[in-house]
Formats: sequence, structure tokens, C-alpha cells
Amino acid sequence: MFQNFTGNSRRPRHVNLSGQNLNPFATATGARQTVVHAQQERQQRQRERARLIAARTIQRIWRGYRLRLKLSDARREEWDNIEAFNDSNNIHYLPMAQLKLIVCFFNCQRKDDLERIVKLSSRAIKLGTLKPLTPCEAHPLLLKATLITLKALNTLLPKCPPNLLQFLVNIVDHQPLIFSKISKEYYKYLSHLLTTNKTLSTTRSTILTALKTPLDEHMEMNNSYDLILDAYTSFAIYFLTTPELETLFGPMDDISSITNISLLSFAIIQKFSIDRANLGLDLEGKIWLLAHYILLSRQQRHCVEYSQYMKTLLIQIASLPEEFMVIIDNQNLEPSQGTSDNEDSFKRPKLLPDFVQKQLLSLVTQESISDLLSRFSNEPPNPTVVQEKDISSSFACYILTLMRLFPRLEDEIRMWLYLGSMRTRSGVSLPTLKYLWQATYASNLYSFIKINSDAALMTLRHAVSKDIDRLLTIDEDREWHILLLFLELYAFVLRFTDDEEFLSGDFSDVDSENKPVSRLRQNALPLEDVKQLTVFLKNLAFAMYYHYGELIEETTKLQEDKSGTSRGVSINSNSHTSENIISTKSILKRSFAGILGESFKYVRTIVTNVMCMLYERDSRRKFLPKDHWLMTSQFDMDGFIPAVALEEERQHELRETEDLEIDDSEDEDQASEVQNSLFPSTSTRHVFVSGSTRNTRSNLSTQKRLATIGPRLEVLQNMPFIIPFETRVQIFQHFVFYDQLRRRNSFVDPDMWRSSILMRSRGPLNSEHLAHQVLKKHHAKIRRNNMFEDAYQHFYSLGDELKEPIRINFVDQFDTVEAGIDGGGVTKEFLTSVITEALCTKASPKFFVTNDQNLLYPNPTALDEERENLRQEGHIESSPYWKERIKDILQQFEFIGRIVGKCLYEGILIDIGFASFFLLKWPASGLTYRVNINDIRDLDEKLYEGLLQLKNYNGNVEEFSLDFTTTDTFLTKSGKTIAITRDLIPNGSTVSVTNENRPLYVSYVARHRLQVQPYQQTQAFLKGLSDVINPAWISMFNRIELQTLISGDSSEIDVEDLRRNTLYGGIYQIGDDGEEHETIKYFWKVMKALDDSDRRKVLKFITSSPRAPLLGFSKLNPLFSIRDSGSDEDRLPSTSTCVNLLKLPRYSSENILKQKLLYAINSGAGFDLS
Repeated sequence: MFQNFTGNSRRPRHVNLSGQNLNPFATATGARQTVVHAQQERQQRQRERARLIAARTIQRIWRGYRLRLKLSDARREEWDNIEAFNDSNNIHYLPMAQLKLIVCFFNCQRKDDLERIVKLSSRAIKLGTLKPLTPCEAHPLLLKATLITLKALNTLLPKCPPNLLQFLVNIVDHQPLIFSKISKEYYKYLSHLLTTNKTLSTTRSTILTALKTPLDEHMEMNNSYDLILDAYTSFAIYFLTTPELETLFGPMDDISSITNISLLSFAIIQKFSIDRANLGLDLEGKIWLLAHYILLSRQQRHCVEYSQYMKTLLIQIASLPEEFMVIIDNQNLEPSQGTSDNEDSFKRPKLLPDFVQKQLLSLVTQESISDLLSRFSNEPPNPTVVQEKDISSSFACYILTLMRLFPRLEDEIRMWLYLGSMRTRSGVSLPTLKYLWQATYASNLYSFIKINSDAALMTLRHAVSKDIDRLLTIDEDREWHILLLFLELYAFVLRFTDDEEFLSGDFSDVDSENKPVSRLRQNALPLEDVKQLTVFLKNLAFAMYYHYGELIEETTKLQEDKSGTSRGVSINSNSHTSENIISTKSILKRSFAGILGESFKYVRTIVTNVMCMLYERDSRRKFLPKDHWLMTSQFDMDGFIPAVALEEERQHELRETEDLEIDDSEDEDQASEVQNSLFPSTSTRHVFVSGSTRNTRSNLSTQKRLATIGPRLEVLQNMPFIIPFETRVQIFQHFVFYDQLRRRNSFVDPDMWRSSILMRSRGPLNSEHLAHQVLKKHHAKIRRNNMFEDAYQHFYSLGDELKEPIRINFVDQFDTVEAGIDGGGVTKEFLTSVITEALCTKASPKFFVTNDQNLLYPNPTALDEERENLRQEGHIESSPYWKERIKDILQQFEFIGRIVGKCLYEGILIDIGFASFFLLKWPASGLTYRVNINDIRDLDEKLYEGLLQLKNYNGNVEEFSLDFTTTDTFLTKSGKTIAITRDLIPNGSTVSVTNENRPLYVSYVARHRLQVQPYQQTQAFLKGLSDVINPAWISMFNRIELQTLISGDSSEIDVEDLRRNTLYGGIYQIGDDGEEHETIKYFWKVMKALDDSDRRKVLKFITSSPRAPLLGFSKLNPLFSIRDSGSDEDRLPSTSTCVNLLKLPRYSSENILKQKLLYAINSGAGFDLS
């Protein structure tokens, strides 16, 4: 019945060994529960004990408080009794008795106590004494008295009982040792008094006495110097930081009269050096201290040492944060020049108070700079070599700091330096530039770097390293300061030094007629010195670029270590005061050679600028030996080109990867859609990331990696002249070839690329349509009488896709397509013809104009002419039509740039010459262009001569009534001449041209003509050029080399070179006997007999370019070819320019061949010729 019955009906026994009660309804009685109960009881007992202790503590405190109240009340009663007691015999003892009582019960929150201390101060002032006090009791009692007096004064603000303040001053005067304990609160109170008491009820004399007493130097006791220095420190940190002190207190002359500016300077240096982290000053306080110090030091400029004054200014500026530069830089901005109206108000930079701005600007006046130069020559009277180097370094630091602090006034600062002189140890007065050059030339730094680039690298490692002991490189750092200021000033002088003045450095300071030479000739360096300087700059720049990855790692570490990095320059103390060196060193976070605010990038830029300016001058007018600039020994030239190509490919891949990562980080919250493109664009994009810390660090990391994997590219892009021109041309061609491979899916040949596009269309339903759309965009019918307009309408929308192959069909006025298949030759003719029509047309608008040498540059008045024409037509400037017309003109400039870039990209030479100053703007899209007065000669010879006459005029140029304005003139469509006057500097019409500032005027006129006036047109052209050609590729060439790259070799056509690299077809093919066909022999005889202009016509007829390839005819692709085209002698020679093929009939004589050839090359017909 029950299948699982075992025969035993007893319930089995269960034994629980866990100690847990398995019955949920039973009471818990386990050991664990006992422990819990015991713990709770202990906690309860502990709380009871804590309550008892707290109660006793409260009772004790209350009893003490109540007792103190009773005791204080008793003492108050005693104090009042003494006050009521009037014993003339003991009247001198009463204040002291009351003082002993009041220090025990004073409470600043009680009104009656405040009244008591005011009464006490009045009685003490009236009696004029504090008696009797033993030396033992005087100090502690009077210290307590000063503390309660300060509390009372602070409580009574904005009121200030004069006797109470005077009472405090008397105590300080009586016991100077007390002041060190209260100096901070003392000067804080005086600052608050001026700030809160607008009406200044307390007399100025009382406040002046209060300021003066602690600063008195009459005290004759031990440690008096330390006490006074402490007083000056508090005076500076807690009083001179008061905003609008001159407005609140009145003229600062009285404060200046009681201040020892030397002690104040030393106190500031010591405080900022030793206790910089605990200054307790915000930005506003630091700015006001700086402004007040500038004023006080100017009022006592003969009472402070030159070097100490500069170090005090430098160390204060060094403590200012980076944002202060933005504030300074925005001082002179008009509202329209600042932030846009739609920005939040809190983003607008806060402008400095007028007083602060005035004091800061006083540092960069001609008077201030001249005074510094004068004091430099006189202090100390007979300096040692070490002292002179230290003072020179401090001066250089100071000037560099001013230029960083006032970037808009850099030229003015350089100008006053250029006009000034400095005295050497031997007593000879030299122009500032010459003095700095002599100091640089004599430095160990200069001599060491001049050896080779390895020495330069070693020195740079010291300059950027944070681990090296700065005491070991203090002299080296000083020399860096002097070197950098020399380079800054030399770059400035080179801007307006013409070639004749530059080359005059080898001559004496007096000409043959014993007339003093110009200031620029006095500043000219001997050519041998210039040669040595270029060697120095080459070695230094090479180390900075080739080893950038290694060096930037150190500077990156420094940037990461900075917390609130300040802007300024380090202060090196005298070498004989090692304590000052250590204290100064301890607070300076290094940037480059101890120069705060001057980064490695800045140093590299100024070195590169001066080097390139000298190179450009040498390329324009040779003064250095041949191959002087080459540094091929630094590379393995056999493998240089492949190495550069590999670096470029790696950098391209890295940029593409970084772009993808940045795009992913920006779009991580959005869904991404992937579309398979028939026409992928893989052009390199340069991403400039700003804003977030993450993106900034990513950008720095990318720069470092790019530099690390591409050291040769860094060198090529920034100092390409150290590599032979032929090598750079091959590198350029490699860059173009690899870019074509990337963009065209590895199909460089145009027909193969078109086939690949069609092959890829065999996929989705609409892919074939898209493929045809792509190819259609790159095909156009062009009217020969309207080439530029048709090309602009068809191809402008392509943008950088113009890099891809295009197909052209020429049509005549009847829309009939010309014969000929575009295998490349028609495209070449199209591109060269479009450029010729756009650049050389005389129709309106005139995009390019020519100089006296018939060299082209963008028409600087093109936009002015168009605006005036629109104005005469009745359009207003804000109308859409006006904006559209201006935009269209700029787009046409952009398109011209793309067409020129297309020719460079395809290796098509164009017979166009561009002005040198315009070619200088091509690298880096004009961002690296440096205006030079010599470039004016390429623009306008008459203007150049006029500026030279003004610059070298011996009389007073104010007689000409010139100001800092210039007049732009142009012709309208109706033939009317329009003149527009424009300022060269803000408010230039109010600034007269003087003998002192005329170099600036010359420089600004050159800048306006060369850079400002044609800026929009030039930038539009360069934008179009950069759409096709990477500006970094162009930066490998100087202006002469770039013109050669554009137009080919300008030397005479080498017929023998062409003959050696010619292929023959048909019956003209050379047989086993090695003899040429008779007609071929006639052809080469005719070519040799032709003059160079006719040879160029023949070359253009066959290849569409009148110039030879850059590296000779062996580089012509495809090679020059000749094939027979029959025996009909009446037939003219014909060509297939797409394959550089000449179809030459078999002529029976040399004369017939010459006649037919000349007729063909001068006919000007199109592809219907044959």
C-alpha cells in the first residue's frame, strides 16, 4: 500500500550542531545574542559617562565666564573710579593705571569699552607720556594695548577718532619691537580706513604720520634693519595694494617722501622670492602694488639702483597670471574690436583702471626706455665683467618682459631701443644693437653652439631641463637672455634696412666726406659677423626642429608641472650673492632658460625668423658663399627622399587617426551613419583643438608625436634651404604622387581612375547614377573666347576635388567641339589658357596687376574699385547684392588659386611670372610672411625710392607735415580717380612723423602696401591654392625656387639635353647602325639655329609649356617623341600634346622644315591645325 514503508514508524532524530535556533517562534538565547546585549550595555554606560563629562565642562565654562564677567565689571568700576578721581599730583600715573586695567577687560563689542579706550587715548595724548613702566613690563603691556587699540579702530570704522590712532602710533614709536607682531593688521587697518572713509575725516597728516612711523630709520637698536624691512614688507603687501590709493589719499608725493625706495624694493623682492606661495594677494592686489611701485620708483628714480629696480618689477610681473596678458592686450580695443555682442558679459575682458594703465604704459615710453639706457651706462660706474653681464641680463629680461606684456607696443619698444645707446666697460658708447651683438658674440653660448648642431642640442637640453641644477647654468641662462633680446631687435631693424645699408657693415662709421652715417648704417653688422651668425642660427634651428620630439618632452613636463603659471621673466641675482640666487631660483618655475613666459616655441620662432630673413636677403642679393646654407652632412642623402616620404605617410596616418578620435569624442552621444562614398576624400586636415583640457592635452600629444615621427619634415618645412633644390623638387613630386595614390584609390592615371569609379558603381541600385554624377562634375565644355568664366562656373564648386582628373572639350563660337581627344594635352592647354586669361586680362574686374618688371600680383584695389562701382550704381553696403558681388570676386580669386595649384599638382608649367613679395606669402598661406622694405621695390620702385629718401633725410622730417596715414587711389569704371585716406596705426592722423619714429612710419607704409591693402584678395587666392597644394609642401622653396617650380627652368633651352632624351617612332626610329633619319638631322640643325624664344615656342607647341622641366628633359613625362606623319611636304607639323609627341612629315630639306615649323608654332590655332 505504501511503497516507501521501511517497517519502523519512529521519527528519525535530527541533531543541530550549528548553534542556530531553527524554530522561528522560539526565543533567541544563543551566545551571539549575549554578545550583542553586552555591547549595547557598554555603549549605554559610555554615553552616560560622556553626558556627565559634558555637563561638568559646561558648568566649568559657565562658572569661568561668569567669574570673568564679574572680574571685568569690577575692573571697569575701578577704571571708572580712577577716571572720576582728579588728583593733580598723580595725574601722570592715571593713564598707565587705566591702561593696565583696560587691557584685561576690553571688549570691542561693548560701546562703553570703546568710549573708555577713546578717553584713555585722549588723556595719554594730552599728557604726552606713558609712565611709569619698567623694561620688563613695557613690552607685554604695550603689545596688548596695540592689539586692543587695533580692534577698537577696526570696530569704529568708518569713523576714526584721531587721538585713538595717534595713541597707537605713539606706542609703536615708543616700542618699535612691538610692530613686527602687529604690522600686518596695522597696515591693513590704514588701507581699510582709506577705503571706507571716503570723506577722509581723519587728517592726511595723521595718516601720513601713521604710515611713516614704522618706516623710520632713526632707531638705534639691534636688528633694526630687519624690523624696518619687515615694516616695508607689510607696507607693500597690505597698504600699497589698496585700490585707487591716489584718489583716496591724494597725490602720492607725500607717501613718496616718507618711503625709502631701495628698502621697499628689497622688501618686495624678498617677500616674492621667499614667501611667494603665501603672499595672500589676489590679481587685483598684485596689479595695484605694481602700479604704485612704478609711480614711487619713478618719483625717486635716482634713489634706487638700476638693477634692483628692474628685478623688483620683473619679480612682480612674474607673479601675475596668464590672464593678465589678455587684460593688457585689450586695453586699446574699441568696443567693436572686442568680443561680439552676443557673448555673455562675464566673458568680456575686464579693463584696467586708468591709474594702473597709465603707470604700466609709462614703462614703455621713450623717456622711460632712454632713462634705463642712460642708467645702464652709469650704474655701477666701473663694473666688473660679472657685474656687466648680470646687469645686461637683467636689462634683457626686463625688455623681453615688456614686449610680452605689451604686444601691441612691441614695435615702439624696439624703436626706442634702436634709437638708444649703451656704454661698454671701456667707456665706448655703441648703438644698442651693436652692444647686444658684442655681448652675444663674446658669450660662451654663442661660441659653443656655433661649433655644430650637436653642441646646440646639448645647450638646449640644459635650457629646457627642469632637473638640472640652475646654479650650474646661471651664466648660460644670462647669455640666453641677451641673445634673445639681440635677435628681437635685429629682426626689427632688418625690416626697414635696405640692401645697401645691410651691406655697409664692413665700412667705417664715417664716409669719404667725413659726414656721419645714418643710424641704420651704424647698426649694420660686418658681413663676416653675419656669416658667423648664420652658422650659429643654422645649428640652433636644426637642433630645435630635428630633435623637437625630445626637447618638447621636457617642456611638456614643465607645462604639466605649472599651476597658475605666470607670465614674465626670471630674475638672476648677482653672482656674488648666492643666497639671493637660491631664494629667487626656488620660486621660479622654468619655461626656457629660466625665462618665464618665453616658451621653447617662442625661442624657436625668433631664431627661425632671423635666420629666414637673412636667407631671403642672401637669395635676393648674394653675399654668402655658394652652398653656405646646406647641411647635407647631417643626413644620409642616398636614403633621404624615401625617408621623408615615409615620414609624410606616417604623419598623414596619424592625423587621420587623430581626426577620427576627435570626431568620435565629439559625437559620442549621437548615432553615426556610415555611407560608402564613390569619391572618398582623404585630404589631410589640421585640427586645432581648444577649450577643454582633454582636447588641449590631446593636441599637444599629437604635435609631439608628429614631430617625433617626422624630424626631416620638420626641418624641410622650416629651414628647407639646408637641402639641395633638386632634392626638394623630387620630394615635392613624391608628396604629390602619394597624395594622388590616396585620393584616387591607387589609380594615378586619369583613365584608370575614371574606370575605377565606374567599376565601383556595380553595387547598389543608384551607385551607377552617382558614379556618372562624379565624372560629370569633372567634365566641361569650354568656349575659347570665354575660358575663365566657363571654368569658374563649371569647376568652382569642386573645391579640393579639383585635384582629381578633369576632362575638357573646347567649343568654338558655334558650339562645335574641336577635334582632339583629351589625353591630358587639352587639359594642359585649358589650365594654362585659363590662367593667362584670368591674370593677364585687361577687362574689369582686373584680378592681377603688374609691377615695373611685368611680374604679377593681386590687384590691391580690386575690392575698393568694386565697392565704389556698386556705390555709384546706387547699391548700399548692407544690401545682399553688395555682399554677393564682393563674395563673388573673392571666390574668383580663390578659384584662380586653385587653378594655379592644379598646375603645380599635375606638373604643368605655366609661362607666368609672379612678383617676389607675392611668392613669399605662399608658404603656410601667408602666415609666415615678414614685411621688408626691400619688397617695396618689387611693388613700386618710385615708392621705394621715396621711402629711402625719407628714411635717410638729414634734416627735420616734420617739415614735410607727414602723419601716420596713407592714401589709396584707384580708378572707377567711369574713369574717375578716387582717393581714400587710411590710418597706419590707431588715430594715425594725430601722430606726426618725426626723425625718431620715421623708421616705424616706413615700416608701416610697407606693411600697408604689401600686406594690409591686398589682404583679402591675397588670402582668397592662398585659400584656393591650399585647397590643392599643401602649404607645407610649398614652404620647402624660396621665392626664386617657387617661380622655377611654377614656370620651369628659365635658362636657355638645352637642345642637346632634349636630343638625348627624345624617343623616335615609325621610320624615324634609329636602327642598328645608330644613324638618325635625315629629316631628324634637319630638325636638330634647325633647333640649334633658332634663337631661344623660337625654341620655347617649339617646346610650347609640343608640350604646351615653353620651359624645360625643373630637373631636365629626362624628367619630362612622357618623354619628348617624334614620329613621321607622311611624305606630303605641304603638310604642317602637328602635335599630340597629351603625349608630348611631334608628328613631323618627311621634309626633303632643312629650309622647308624650318619654314613649316615656324609657321606652325606661330599660327596660334587650336587642335584643328593638322
